[in-house]
Amino acid sequence: MLDISPMLLGSTLIVFLVLIALLNSLLYKPLFSYMEKRDADIKKDLDQVGNNDSEIAAFHAKAEKIMSDAKLEAAALREKVIAEAKALANSKIETKRAELALEYTKFQDELSEERARLIAALQNEAPAFQSAVSAKLSQI
Repeated sequence: MLDISPMLLGSTLIVFLVLIALLNSLLYKPLFSYMEKRDADIKKDLDQVGNNDSEIAAFHAKAEKIMSDAKLEAAALREKVIAEAKALANSKIETKRAELALEYTKFQDELSEERARLIAALQNEAPAFQSAVSAKLSQI
């Protein structure tokens, strides 16, 4: 029935061992070396990502510093412009006040002259008014 043939068993064992040796050299070793290389590449990429994180943090800090410096510079410039505008406005106000004061004194002078002329005119016409009033009173 079942006979074990040592020749067939030996040749099968030899073919099996040759197949294992060929698979090891042609399949398993390249596959393992590829997997090790991939693991090394992944580890290297993770290290670079860690380095990039520190670089990104440094860039963020630098950007924040630039932004704060720009805000301070803008605030200083804004204060300077506001101060210049206030000074210009104050000078215009003072100029206008001086003009108005000059016009006011001129108006007061003209008004006092007009008042003096009116008083003189009334004093000149006072006797005529007195005679007219006396005539009216005498008619009553």
